[in-house]
Amino acid sequence: MALVLFAGVGVAAVASADGQAAVREEDRFLAMPETPGSSRQISLDTSFFTTGSTPRPAILLAHGFGGSKADERDRARQLARSGYAVLTWSARGFGHSTGQIGLDAPDREIQDVKHLVDWLATRPEVQLDAPGDPRVGITGASYGGGAALLGAAYDPRIDAVASQITWWNLADALFPQGVKGGTAEDGVFKKLWAGIFFTTGSAGDLTGPPSAAPPADGPVGCGRFLDALCAMYNRVATTGHADADAVALLEKSSPSSVAARLKVPTLVVQGQQDSLFPLDQGDAIAKAVAAGGAPVGVDWFAGGHDGGTEGSARVDSRVTGWFDHYLKGAKNDTGPAFRVTRTGGVDSTGFQAVLRGADADAYPGLAGTGSRGFELKGGEQTVANPPGGAPPNISTLPGIGALSQLASLGGGISLDFPGQYARFDSAPLDTALDLTGAPTVSVRVQADRPDAVLFAKLYDLGPDGKQTLPQQLVAPLRVTGADVPGGRTVEIALPAVDHTFPAGHRLRLVLAATDLAYASPAQPATYRISAAGPLAAPTVTGLRTEAAPLPARTWLLPLLAVLVAAVLLLGRRGLSLSRRRKADAPDPALAGVPLQITGLSKRYRGATDRYAVRDLSFRVEQGQVLGLLGPNGAGKTTTLRMLMGLIRPDAGEIRLFGHAVRPGAPVLSRVGSFVEGAGFLPHLTGRANLHLYWQATGRPAEDARFDEALAIADLGEALDRAVRTYSQGMRQRLAIAQAMLGMPDLLILDEPTNGLDPPQIREMREVMIRYAAAGRTVIVSSHLLSEVEQSCTHLVVMDRGRLVSAGAVAEIVGGGELLLVGTPPGYGPDELAVAAAKAADLPGVGAVEAAEQGLLVRLDGMTASRLVAELVRLGVPVEAVGPHRRLEDAFLSLIGGSS
Repeated sequence: MALVLFAGVGVAAVASADGQAAVREEDRFLAMPETPGSSRQISLDTSFFTTGSTPRPAILLAHGFGGSKADERDRARQLARSGYAVLTWSARGFGHSTGQIGLDAPDREIQDVKHLVDWLATRPEVQLDAPGDPRVGITGASYGGGAALLGAAYDPRIDAVASQITWWNLADALFPQGVKGGTAEDGVFKKLWAGIFFTTGSAGDLTGPPSAAPPADGPVGCGRFLDALCAMYNRVATTGHADADAVALLEKSSPSSVAARLKVPTLVVQGQQDSLFPLDQGDAIAKAVAAGGAPVGVDWFAGGHDGGTEGSARVDSRVTGWFDHYLKGAKNDTGPAFRVTRTGGVDSTGFQAVLRGADADAYPGLAGTGSRGFELKGGEQTVANPPGGAPPNISTLPGIGALSQLASLGGGISLDFPGQYARFDSAPLDTALDLTGAPTVSVRVQADRPDAVLFAKLYDLGPDGKQTLPQQLVAPLRVTGADVPGGRTVEIALPAVDHTFPAGHRLRLVLAATDLAYASPAQPATYRISAAGPLAAPTVTGLRTEAAPLPARTWLLPLLAVLVAAVLLLGRRGLSLSRRRKADAPDPALAGVPLQITGLSKRYRGATDRYAVRDLSFRVEQGQVLGLLGPNGAGKTTTLRMLMGLIRPDAGEIRLFGHAVRPGAPVLSRVGSFVEGAGFLPHLTGRANLHLYWQATGRPAEDARFDEALAIADLGEALDRAVRTYSQGMRQRLAIAQAMLGMPDLLILDEPTNGLDPPQIREMREVMIRYAAAGRTVIVSSHLLSEVEQSCTHLVVMDRGRLVSAGAVAEIVGGGELLLVGTPPGYGPDELAVAAAKAADLPGVGAVEAAEQGLLVRLDGMTASRLVAELVRLGVPVEAVGPHRRLEDAFLSLIGGSS
């Protein structure tokens, strides 16, 4: 038995408020050798919980990564009241324990587990199977789950295990490979989760004893990590690949390295909402334990590292029942061999998901007990990996469980950029599909580089075109040798999920070139992808699904609260819905009016005394090219964002063709927009970019009206050149063409001439004029007043959120004191200069300057008729007289006078 030292004992007793037995807690530091045989020691901060001195089975309770023993105190007290002696501890490098983080290294953290078992054998409260051999189980989640499995493998005295949301092979978990038969060295780096791991450890709690700090000579930024782990992370995070040394180091900390030693009853609890250690890791644990001949139970619960609805009380109850059976010898039911928690919508309060279970008498594995095949349509498609792997598509955001829970309720967030993914759809389902397990599919991939990195997702596509990504999970894959002639055909294992696809829905396979959570190649690449066989969806015919339970609190709500809730929720909501329906009803009188804004106001949070837009009202008619003008901060961008349904106004309404604008309103399909530039794939042609963009909308190709949009944009032969060869002007015109796809009735352009030279600006002006000439409407926001004056028919001038002026350009520019006096064509520059000097000396004339074919005269008291008479008297031939003011002058005059 290893020597274990004791120091700093603290004892406390905590009584339960409901009259249960008081729990006695002993806090102490236990000294451990740094490594087996080492004279150096580290100190573990431990707590021991019991409710009495009678010998009883013990439980080792380990915490998760980044936590400490304090996180397990409440659970330790529950287990103590259930009749166990419970020992918790802060692992090396966490809480107040000293030492460095070894990621459950066998010669460090797992040796600590063995020494803790030694210590339990010395306690009179702990039941012994033999001298030095306590009756003990071990449990923990994530980092603690890894310690539980490895501890049981290295110490045969441990009698039962309950692992939760943990890993089987840490290399495979951090470098997953979705191609069947692939290895971690071919895998794709899970960079965000790995970064969270190492950032948490590097910035760990250093509030413990001074000896807890990492060595002063360790690598910079490694915090409490062992130098070897730090160097490994720095290496793989830089390259994005796992080398052989990294795989070997991670596998030492993996239960997979000691699979044959797992011979004790093991409960495997794995989270469905877990992009760090997904269900395939739990599946491997269960198979290994079963292969060793030990009892195993598998529980897929509605939670995980990505959060979600955990149902932790049910999981805790099952873990306790597992230990009761295998440690106490109780005759209780340990639960079904396989159980999956399903989400059955939301409860009657609307605040949380309703959970219901489905169970089977045997664990089916990820292949299920049956399978349904689905042919996928889509043909061969071209996909691009953009330079730098940016912008990346989005499947999950590590640790943000709200997304996964929304996905389980039919929501969630996923994003695939046009041109960066291929998609293949099944036919609509004749009957519902209850998919339980990991679907598989074969695809052919051909690339212009040796390796193709892709991210496979299986969406649930509804009849309305809305797609949901179950649990926000994605399977990364690296296809090596994809540059051979004809490419490579590989079989993909998609993420394991439990999901019901209703009848009428489709299965959509998406293969994306990038993903935010993973490392993508920085070099641009082009992939050609096609489906090479049907998609096989596993099913489990023996699953028995229980009815969704009615939440207990529904019965406990007092009658008065029910009545009040009914009044508030039904009365006010009904009134609100009635008002909103009335407000949202189309106005037939405005069916031919592209835009009418009435009383629009918007004030952003924190701006209590300043509106971005206030009481704004104006109307735009068909065929107009409307210029939206105003200084910075005038509210132009906020107005456009409200117009496109991107943000909600605080007051007022916007109507497009008589329909009220709301986020996602169908009438927005009649609007095309170009705001702050458009992103194109530089190595593809302009035509290919436009086709990929339209394909991403999901609308029929014939609705795009490519020929009409391209004729107006007048891109010529450049349309079939790579976008990287385009000038800035050509890129802008391509962006305008993209906005015009489908020939929307209303086109909104924000600063379309940014970065263009004069010839390009003229071309852009002609594009807008040609588009409106067909009876459509254009709204343009620009700071180039001279261009607005030449291209726009009408203006709306804003300042500090308010309307300053609206009307035809000629009306707004035409007012003022500046007159243009026209002279005959034969009247030369020298004669105009002499005439200007004479006119400037007249009383009531402020200033005069010669202009092309005339004089610009600013009056200062003199009338226009008097000016004409005086000029004739001075011998100046007057052919025409009219007001003249540049838009710039009018604009500055309007802004200067606004409040």
